[in-house]
Amino acid sequence: MFPTEPAAVNKGFGAVLKNRNFMLVWIGQIICQLADKIFFVLTIALLEKYPLAVGVVEDGRRADLFLAFTLPAILLGSFGGIIVDRFPKKPIMIGSDLMRGLLTIAIPFLPREFLILLAITFANSVIVQFFAPAEQASIPILVKRENLMAANALFTSTMMGAIIIGFAVGDPLLSLGKSWLGEEYGQELIVGGLYLISSLIKVPVKLKRQKSTVEREKVNPLKEFKDCLRYLKRKRLIMNAMVQLTALYCVFAALVALSIRLAQKFGLQEKQFGFFLAAAGVGMVLGAGILGHWGDRFHHKPLPLFGFLSMAFVLAVFTFIDNLPLALALSILLGLGAALIAVPMQTLIQQQTPPDMHGKMFGFQNHAVNIALTAPLLITERLTNYFGLRYVLLAISIIVTTIGIWAWHSTRKVLRDVI
Repeated sequence: MFPTEPAAVNKGFGAVLKNRNFMLVWIGQIICQLADKIFFVLTIALLEKYPLAVGVVEDGRRADLFLAFTLPAILLGSFGGIIVDRFPKKPIMIGSDLMRGLLTIAIPFLPREFLILLAITFANSVIVQFFAPAEQASIPILVKRENLMAANALFTSTMMGAIIIGFAVGDPLLSLGKSWLGEEYGQELIVGGLYLISSLIKVPVKLKRQKSTVEREKVNPLKEFKDCLRYLKRKRLIMNAMVQLTALYCVFAALVALSIRLAQKFGLQEKQFGFFLAAAGVGMVLGAGILGHWGDRFHHKPLPLFGFLSMAFVLAVFTFIDNLPLALALSILLGLGAALIAVPMQTLIQQQTPPDMHGKMFGFQNHAVNIALTAPLLITERLTNYFGLRYVLLAISIIVTTIGIWAWHSTRKVLRDVI
């Protein structure tokens, strides 16, 4: 059984596409997501302009940049959500984009010191920890309950589309910026301009402020983190959805780590590993589109179970084939399976969480997801070196199958207890 409430009236994408306020936030999300991906490309490209310190190697600086991107997400993910519950979400979204845009534009006017670039990268990531839960918490305010599936499908598809397009167009767009706007600051103006455009687009949004029971309380991150955990223990349906989303992102992180090995296995160059990720992204966009338009027809189907099983099937089959077109087609199927998990589970969390806890819950979710993205990246490559690609893929396939079956049985049990 699919554990979200059926739509009273679900007109698919039509209803949300007519919602002006939602559309402005969604368009802003597209531009902001593109800016995020191109900003990452920009920081790597800028390394050649920053002289190496004595005893520092290039790989070490790239690792430092990666750490600057990920560390705030691990340390501050939940705290950002706590703050979001206490303040209006529209100023947080607009201010976040504005600050990131100004920080990016400031790069060429600051000394060419790697520590300064590292600090700006770190600051950008810190700001995201407040922006992300504010954006997620705005969706249930802007969209009627019966249209949440379509809204989440749009956000999921464009998020994945930004990953595909952002990394693909990053280098050409930065080169265009240098040729049009100047070698010294053209790239930074392009990326910073995208952030500023995203902030301006959200200015006309009318976002009602939800009454909060925590506004007058002092901020106590540890206490509220524990409160969130206690709430999740009581609301097992939300906890179940959170576990499934975390598991999904673990699989994707492992796939990122393994994609270079897969490229070699299917006769591609190492730098062409993005083909598999792009194909999976296409599958997620396709799956999100299907759910967004016809999701109400699948209400009683165990969509997450189908999603986990299809992902497990693809990972297992990867070990026995050597045909590239077939592998890319399977990657699309893997992405489609991921959409069957991500869209309904995100919708469930939004439906079941009280409005005054939206920021806190989405902050906690972002915290868990970012840890889930980091851990597999650190261990998958080492496991592959020791056991080999085939055994690692088969092991992940078995784990994914187990999680899918567990989540299905657990959800059925919780629903029986609720009913």
